[in-house]
Amino acid sequence: VNREEGGCAIIVRGQPRGGPPPERQINLSNIRAGAMARRAAQAQPDTKDTPDEPWAFQAREFLRKKLIGKEVCFTVEIKTALGREYGMVYLGRDTTGENIAEVLVNEGLATVRREGIRGNNPEQARLCELEDQSKASKKGMWSEGGGAHTIRDMKYTIENPRNFVDSLHQKPINAIIEHVRDGSVVRALLLPDYYLVTVMLSGIKCPTFKREADGTETPEPFAAEAKFFTESRLLQRDVQIILESCPNQIILGTILHPNGNITELLLKEGFARCVDWSMAVYTQGAEKLRAAERSAKERKVRIWKDYVAPTANLDQKDRQFVAKVMQVVNADAMVVKLNSGENKTIHLSSIRPPRIEGEEKNKDKDKRFRPLYDIPYMFEAREFLRKKLIGKKVNVTVDYIRAATGPGEGTPAFAERTCATVTIGGINIAEALVSKGLATVIRYRQDDDQRSSHYDELLAAEARAIKNGKGLHSKKEVPIHRVADISGETQKAKQFLPFLQRAGRSEAVVEYVFSGSRLKLYMPKETCLITFLLAGIECPRSSRNMPGGMQVAEPFSDEAMLFTKELVLQREVEVEVESMDKAGNFIGWLHIEGLNLSVALVENALSKVHFTAERSAYYKTLVSAEEACRLRKEKIWANYEEKPVEEVVHVSEEKERVANYRPVYVTEISDTLHFYAQDVETGGQLESLMETMRAEIAAQPPLEGSYSARRGEYCIAKFADGEWYRARVEKVESPAKVHVFYIDYGNREIVPSTRLAAIPPAFSTRNLPAQATEYAFAFIQIPQDEDARADVVDCIVRDIQNSQCLLNVEYSGVTCPLVTIQFGDTKDDVGLGLVKEGLVMVDVRKEKHLQKMVTEYLNSQESAKSARLNIWRYGDFRADDADEFGYRR
Repeated sequence: VNREEGGCAIIVRGQPRGGPPPERQINLSNIRAGAMARRAAQAQPDTKDTPDEPWAFQAREFLRKKLIGKEVCFTVEIKTALGREYGMVYLGRDTTGENIAEVLVNEGLATVRREGIRGNNPEQARLCELEDQSKASKKGMWSEGGGAHTIRDMKYTIENPRNFVDSLHQKPINAIIEHVRDGSVVRALLLPDYYLVTVMLSGIKCPTFKREADGTETPEPFAAEAKFFTESRLLQRDVQIILESCPNQIILGTILHPNGNITELLLKEGFARCVDWSMAVYTQGAEKLRAAERSAKERKVRIWKDYVAPTANLDQKDRQFVAKVMQVVNADAMVVKLNSGENKTIHLSSIRPPRIEGEEKNKDKDKRFRPLYDIPYMFEAREFLRKKLIGKKVNVTVDYIRAATGPGEGTPAFAERTCATVTIGGINIAEALVSKGLATVIRYRQDDDQRSSHYDELLAAEARAIKNGKGLHSKKEVPIHRVADISGETQKAKQFLPFLQRAGRSEAVVEYVFSGSRLKLYMPKETCLITFLLAGIECPRSSRNMPGGMQVAEPFSDEAMLFTKELVLQREVEVEVESMDKAGNFIGWLHIEGLNLSVALVENALSKVHFTAERSAYYKTLVSAEEACRLRKEKIWANYEEKPVEEVVHVSEEKERVANYRPVYVTEISDTLHFYAQDVETGGQLESLMETMRAEIAAQPPLEGSYSARRGEYCIAKFADGEWYRARVEKVESPAKVHVFYIDYGNREIVPSTRLAAIPPAFSTRNLPAQATEYAFAFIQIPQDEDARADVVDCIVRDIQNSQCLLNVEYSGVTCPLVTIQFGDTKDDVGLGLVKEGLVMVDVRKEKHLQKMVTEYLNSQESAKSARLNIWRYGDFRADDADEFGYRR
């Protein structure tokens, strides 16, 4: 028996064979029970609602309890022209079972149709007899009471279904399933108040019957099977229902039956799919539903018959593995090191890192945009992951691979992404990030399977974060990170240096590794970024673009870089800053967990000791580590040959001053008395290069404004004389203010970028190196006093600028060679002349081979002092222990 229609009609179904079996309605002969209530048909406006007739509901209930789900046997006596079938129904497999019509009459729940009684019908006679007995014993409808019954359709009687659902507090209520609309939507009669409600199963959706405009219904694939599945188990059964929520007047609930939970069964059998929006209210544990759906997908049953898993083509070992986190890329991706030693980028499934919305994006076009510090909560998200994961082993379960997407209109191109759930110590990292409000969850189309295997937990975590106003969902001011980038800013670095030197050891986080010994550090206390060079070592250089073309990488440079990356990238370290170079990079020692990185690189034969380490406390350690590697001929020492020691000593003894004057042309003199000169020998080459270049430019003038200047790049610039010269960009303040250095002449200028153009390849520094070389005067100290210094510069400019002189390199300086210069005609020493005139002081050098020159200069200084010339006009102004007297402090 499938269902019971009112008191005297029963719907039966055969056994299912390969699909839902046909239904058949049997009306009981010779008796009549009260009719159940009917709602007026909407298509016929003149029809009216009819209420339950007295005792109709009791008759139906009596039969429902007796027959539903049981086997019956029936005989058909009459079939009318319209196809209605009348007959007898017996409980059990044959006619010896209880006669249902007789039982109903006996209980006083149906009356016998006495009209047209044929006296010779024993069955009818028996029914009349039973009715008389029932009347006599006042059973059912023959009793004094009413028996009228009110079923209230919730749709029309309850104004606010949501309040009604909330008032039940998700407690199970007894109910009878009255009708099954499709696999996941039923009509239920709630007891004891007899409310009729439509309930949609929480968390799932079955294929449905789509109603067309003409009123016909077309079933989606498996809709009829799903409906039968639910109907055959629940229709007219006693169940318990938990009403879980009521969004938009739709009641969501879960039906509990002694034999199991229909929601899970439908999923398991492939009759339904999970739906995110109602999953959230499912009280019995969303994970069970996902697991049931997963099992159906794996078995490819019913609606999943053509299903292909997102990771189907992955090997098991690529689907699940343990890896070590090497770097946190941003708030939703990390680089991990696999057991094979290979590095792989993993994105966290189904989450989106903090991002900037429309308005903000376009605000600071001219300011350099730094996502890590400028996007609210990006830094917090990155730091959360960095502190929790860096250097740790994690479990990775790949959920899906997102295919690469080409650039579309307004959308960038994305490379292929491996998206996974990453856990550490049983904690799902994406869930932790979302629950702190440091990432949001991506919403998908219902049929999009490319998502996290723990999607529901992510949604729940996001709901918690929103409720508690965490992170991105907070109403408070967003945290601002004002981080000064002083890498390469020489002026700022100079001001900052003494502060770092005094600090001793400072905390830092390694943000980036440029090479084995060059890093970018974030200083949390000082909130700034610095470039940091490791002291005391010489690390193999990696390949880089140089003025003369690409510099080839030195052997083991990549290994050194990888070594440093693995050891310190994104780790918390301590640094001791000792000094800085002229480009504004700090130099010092870096320690990680008691290990000195300079020492570690030398120990691993990836660096040599630099002579500057002699003054440091680490010198001995460095030298003994280097010695060991050199003996083992390891890595960078593989091809090392010992040099005999004696010769070196011998040469240093014999060293004489070499006077090797060569003709140069002085083109520019700076305020600090440094000057630029061109070699006369290559002067001809420069002139012919200039002529050819200008001819080519005249033939094909560059498009004005097409060149965008970048620091460090070579270009051509139009000088005040209207001619083009080769130049290097030193700084870009704005398009209107670009600082350039003319590489063949040594002068500097600030020009608008419209006066710049790309350098034609034929005239690059590869074909002819920069012709102006920087020099400074040997044996001379420039006066500190600005006026005195200006006098010297004036004097020199008058004498040697734009003239040909003779130049000899005496010794090397910090930034450029130190030289003596002779006038081209008289061969007099220009620097010595300045000393004689009392315009400068002597810089006393200690080198043996220079003593003859130093003495000559000191004698000239004494005579200028006696004559009280220029700076000596007030006598000897120096302190007794000043450097000039040869005392080095």
